[in-house]
Amino acid sequence: MPSTDLCFLTACELTQRIRAKQISATEVMQAHLAQIDRVNPQVNAIVTYHPERALAAANAADAAQARGEPLGPLHGIPVAHKDVFDTAGVRTTYGSPIYADHIPDRDAVIVERLKQAGAISVGKTNTPEFAAGSQTFNEVFGATLNPYDLSKTCGGSSGGAAVALACGMLPIADGSDLGGSLRNPANFCNVVGFRTAIGRVPVWPLAMPWSQLSVPGPMARTVQDAALMLSAIAGPDPRSPISIDQPGASFNPLERSFAGVRVAWGGDMNGLPFDRRVTSVIESRRATFQDIGCQVEDACPDFDGANDTFMTLRAFGMAASRADMLKTHRHQLKDTLIWNIEQGLRLTAAEIGDAEIKRAALFDNIRSFMETYEFIIFPVSQRPPFDVGIPYPTEIDGIPMETYIDWMRSCYYVTATGHPAISVPCGFTADGLPVGIQIVGRHRAEFAVLQLAYAFQEATNVWRQRPPIAA
Repeated sequence: MPSTDLCFLTACELTQRIRAKQISATEVMQAHLAQIDRVNPQVNAIVTYHPERALAAANAADAAQARGEPLGPLHGIPVAHKDVFDTAGVRTTYGSPIYADHIPDRDAVIVERLKQAGAISVGKTNTPEFAAGSQTFNEVFGATLNPYDLSKTCGGSSGGAAVALACGMLPIADGSDLGGSLRNPANFCNVVGFRTAIGRVPVWPLAMPWSQLSVPGPMARTVQDAALMLSAIAGPDPRSPISIDQPGASFNPLERSFAGVRVAWGGDMNGLPFDRRVTSVIESRRATFQDIGCQVEDACPDFDGANDTFMTLRAFGMAASRADMLKTHRHQLKDTLIWNIEQGLRLTAAEIGDAEIKRAALFDNIRSFMETYEFIIFPVSQRPPFDVGIPYPTEIDGIPMETYIDWMRSCYYVTATGHPAISVPCGFTADGLPVGIQIVGRHRAEFAVLQLAYAFQEATNVWRQRPPIAA
């Protein structure tokens, strides 16, 4: 098999072939390293790269298999870690010049678990500074480009991961999602990004482990691969006090009948501005859910309080984690990050408390709505990929965006509810830019979300359309 074709096998297919000894972990790694060497200079997705170390680990994986040792579910599968996750002995910059030469002495939990499952790291993927914003650029490594149009952004903040997947440089990758950082880049790059419920994938180290908006999670080219990866990284951890006490190995089989399942078609989420290039692609897929068997109805929950909740708690988290940095390294922080930290420093206790009360009411409102509907369908982002030289969109459909994250309300409203949401490839605009669709499920019902996403994927096969530079 040509090495490029090997790079576009799914992780599920690769694990099966490695286990059957039809191909070795070393051959899989060599093919992916060759693809990285060929394509990455064009897109700048993988920013810290250690091919010799990866190849040595693949050789060791083959030797372990030859000795008859137990194999993990991701045995021999290449992976790269978002450059906000600590990796012991490997440069981790958080996309910031402040940490340009930082080398942690420990692994984040998600990195630990991927190693334990047998995945082999090739390096780190690019992210905006401290993962702030849905446009992947920073002063350490520069911008990551969209492989479907090199003049456009790949989104963010897990942008490097999404591009590496789309280009066949990796079969799986990890990411994180605060206001859409798994979903937005997946949507911009024709891959899958899954934001689970808080606690499904444990987080450590973390300064505020009891108070989370951001979650780590899987990215892949297919729903099956996202499910496979989630099975390896989910499950409780004693270092994460809010981790869900349920093992992760329960996300299969994905086949399911959706006959008569009620699905809410959320439209414009009660008045958010959307670029018509996005909504036309989304609307064209409504019939797909009906063909699957779903009973699709125009309905949208009330997102009252979602904006205040998210913006307040995001700013609070920024201030709590970055205030000292603002004092000592202000000149090295980007303007939008400074603004967000200062916004948090101006908050009163009453405002933070009010945001938590609104968050509780919002959760209960969505929970009640989803007693009637098992799923809600939304667009992922409010506009298609934009020029990579623009830090963030300042208007959508003629409506001004006041902050650098306003254009991501379609994602961060869902974040504020605490419900799981996945971005799945949906189609392309007339000028060939990817558009994803967002499937939201009931609280902690990740398995059901994966099942509907899989049914949609199999009915459309949009994910198979590779970017030309990767072929």
